[in-house]
Order: sequence, then structure tokens, then C-alpha cells
Amino acid sequence: MALYLLFESASGYGLFHAYGIDEIGQSVDAVRASVVDLDRFGKAVKLAAFTPFSSAVDALNQCNAISEGIMTDELRSFLELNLPKPKEGKKAKYSLGVVEPKVGSHISEVTGIPCQSNEFVQELLRGVRLHFDRFISELKKSDLEKAQLGLGHSYSRAKVKFNVNRVDNMVIQAIFLLDTLDKDINSFSMRVREWFGWHFPELVKIVNDNYIYAKLADYIKDKSELAEKDISKLADLIGDEDKAKEVVEAAKASMGQDLSEVDLMNVKQFAQRVMNLSEYRKNLYEYLVTKMNDIAPNLTSLIGEVVGARLISHAGSLSNLAKCPASTLQILGAEKALFRALKTRGNTPKYGLIFHSSFIGRASTKNKGRMARYLANKCSIASRIDCYSESATAVFGQKLREQVEERLDFYDKGVAPRKNLDVMKAAIDSMVNDATNDVDDGEKVEASAKKSKKKKSKAEADGEAMDLDKPSNVADEAEPGTEKKKKKKHKLEEPQEQEKSAAHANGDAEENGTPKKKKKNREVSENAEPKTATEGKKKKKKSKTEDSD
Repeated sequence: MALYLLFESASGYGLFHAYGIDEIGQSVDAVRASVVDLDRFGKAVKLAAFTPFSSAVDALNQCNAISEGIMTDELRSFLELNLPKPKEGKKAKYSLGVVEPKVGSHISEVTGIPCQSNEFVQELLRGVRLHFDRFISELKKSDLEKAQLGLGHSYSRAKVKFNVNRVDNMVIQAIFLLDTLDKDINSFSMRVREWFGWHFPELVKIVNDNYIYAKLADYIKDKSELAEKDISKLADLIGDEDKAKEVVEAAKASMGQDLSEVDLMNVKQFAQRVMNLSEYRKNLYEYLVTKMNDIAPNLTSLIGEVVGARLISHAGSLSNLAKCPASTLQILGAEKALFRALKTRGNTPKYGLIFHSSFIGRASTKNKGRMARYLANKCSIASRIDCYSESATAVFGQKLREQVEERLDFYDKGVAPRKNLDVMKAAIDSMVNDATNDVDDGEKVEASAKKSKKKKSKAEADGEAMDLDKPSNVADEAEPGTEKKKKKKHKLEEPQEQEKSAAHANGDAEENGTPKKKKKNREVSENAEPKTATEGKKKKKKSKTEDSD
């Protein structure tokens, strides 16, 4: 049975015919020995057909299809065109060797071409890959390398779904910087206290907060200049008027030494630096909170922003943390204690970084280890949901936090917690409800927007109609003669209606009241709107029927 080899290169598809396998041997070791020698390998394998890719985009599409185990239309037409066609009702007298077994199974299902992918075929294709530029004379080795490099970059970019909002590297850098700032601000604040304490030692006992102390050192400068007029400003800085008065009283009877203007200026500048660092630390913490809510919302809602960021930082990335089992996550950060315990055969640590969670502190001493194990289990679930879910939601983290709270109540009070299956179903249902509510809200907003647009268009049309009616009224008031002419014409068009009103009138009314009624009819006709032609026709028909009666 003949053997054909399908080779997918960066520049196109190649079909090779292995016609001289008997010369190199049919064993895997014999093929391995002959692969390096081109003269020997070239006698066993020859190029049957080659089709290049039309563009870099086409090459990327074909590469993606091959990696997913799918045969494209281009590959199918290439194989059907160049492979020998078997007779109807008979099996093919050849087989096709491929690298990917999934591609081979798909080809055999769709086209019926028998495919194989074993170690022997792999070695033959390795030789084809090694000497591919020698089989095609027009293809240079440099061109093939450029095609491989470009396709490799584009394929990697397409496979790595890069989302700017979910880059965990920023969280790692932020938590490192936050820890460093805490140490630096603490040491700098102690330096400010020691430096300014030579001038105003009583201030240390009054104010305990480092940031407020730096603000006071920046504001006071020289203690001898403090007076009662400064109490309001000091109260704004401290937040307590009693402490502000205490600061002023202490400045009057202070035992500190006097400092020169240059020394006070240096103390003030250093205090300003400490204040700036403290403010930057606050901004950095807010940035960390927002990034953690974007990257790992479930882990954040379960265990907090700082502890979750430390876990991600210690693991290296969110994906590495998601790959860790719960037992590893439990002692993450206590590696030294673990290996020391293993070396000395002592007790292994019960918790690592998750010890800083409030749940561990709230648990009793005998239940701290059990609580750490349970919390590590839930953190592992939350990190995997955050890493592999496409939609960012904190519903699962909130439900997991409720489970941890129930477990605490179970350890303290003996209240039985809910089952994990029920909690996850409730989380999924709430997530689906939130999605449907969002869709409904969007539809309502669109409908209200459409209604408002229609109302605006109607209001504009009514406004234009009113603008058109106003000048006609003005013209009617300005030219009463023309209006009278129109009314006379209207009266001529409806003579029968006037005859009807005259027939029903009394004789006395005709002698005395007719002129008044005519005037009233004229006034009514002046105020009335002009009637349409259809109304006139209807009235004519009515008058005819009445005359006939």
C-alpha cells in the first residue's frame, strides 16, 4: 500500500510520496538513521504537490484550523486534486500520514481517505521538516524562516486572549509597592517624630497618628508662635477641638529646645515628603481595590482586596493560583515553616497568608486550623472562577462568603450550614436573573428614549402648526373686508339652510327679532371655522330630504 505524507508548513501545504521505504527500512530506528542523510532520505521520499498560502491571514486561519483538528475547504480541495482517486465501490490503495491524529480522523470522516498517525509517520515527517527547503527549489531557507517567524507571532497573539483590564501583573506590582510604602512611611514618620520631638516633645503624647503628626509638624514649625487664634486651624487638622487646645497649652509650657530657621525648614520639608507619601499610599490602595474588583471579583469579595492580592502575588499570577490545590493555598506563604517542620518531623503549619483574613481571627483557637482548611477550599474555588470565567461577576464570591459565615456559626453555635450544591444553584440563578434584569432595563431605556423622541417630534410639529396659524389670524383681524366676502360666498353656497331657519321662525319674531338673529348668526359665523366640503355635501343632502318631506 502506497503512503503519502501531508506536511503543513508556514508557507503552504505539501504532499509527499514515500515510494522508497524499502531502501531505508520500515522500522522506526532505520528511518531515524536515514533522516539526517539527505541523499538517502531523498531516494525514499519525493514531493508530489505543493500549494502556497495566499496571504498571512490565510496562513493564520489554516494554522488555527489544523491546531483545532479541522480540515478546511482549501485542504480538502488540495487533497482531492492531488491524491489518486479510487474506483467506485473499492477502497483506496494508499494511506495518508498526518501529524495530528484529530486532523486525520476528520479527513477520513469527510473524504473517506484512510489516514494514519503513528511513530513511523512522525519520523518521516520529521525528515520532511528538516529538508523541506531542499525539496522546493524556488523556496529559499530565509523566506521559510521569515514565514515561520511571522506565523508564530500572529498565532501566539491570536491564542493569547489579551485583556487590558485583567492583567494581574499590575496587582502584583501594586501590592509589592504598598508593602514597601508601609515600611517606608512608618520609618520616615518615626524620623519626623524624633526630629521634631527635640523642638516640641509634648506633641508625641497628644497625637498618635503618624500622618496627623506630620501635618502638625508642617503647620506649627515654631512652637513659640502658637496662640489661641490657631486653635480653629489645629482643630481642622486634628479633627478634635479639645486636642487642639491641649496642643496650644503644651506649646506654651514646652520643655523642648529652640531650633534655627534652617533646621525648622528642613523638618517642614521632610514632613511634607511624609505627607505626600501617605497620600500616594491612599491613592495606591484605591487603585488596588479597583484592579482587584476587575481581575478577581469573587476572590476579593470572599477574602478581601489585600489578602487576595498577596495570594496572587505569592503564586505569581492568577492562573498559577487557580492551578494550586486547596492544601497548597492553605499554607501559601509559610513555606519555611513547612520545610522546617518536615525536616525536624514537627507539626506542619496550619495557615499561611490566609491567616490575615478576618475569618481566622474570629474562629476559636481549637477551630482555627479547620477554618483555615475550609477557607482555603473556598478561595481555591473563587480563584478558578475568576481565572476561567468569561463574564466578571462577584455573585459566587458573595455566596462563598456566606458559606464561610455559616461554617463559623456551625463551629460556634452548631447551626447546620447549607449544602454546597444548593448554594451554587442559588448563585447561578441570581446571576441569570441579574443578566435578564440588565437586558430588560436596556430595553426599557431604549423604549423610553423612542417615546421621548416621538413626543419631541410631535411637539415640534404642533409648534410649527401654531406658528402657521398665528399669521392667518392676524391677517383675518387686519382685513375684515375679505372675511366678509368669504362669508357671503359661504352663505350663497348654503341657501337652503337659511330657508329652513326662516320657515321655522314665528311671524312676530320675523317683524321684531330677525335683525338681531341675523347679527348673532353673523357673529357666530365670524367666530366659527370654515367648514369642509364633505360637511357641506352632507347638509345639502339633509336639506333635500327635509324639502321632500
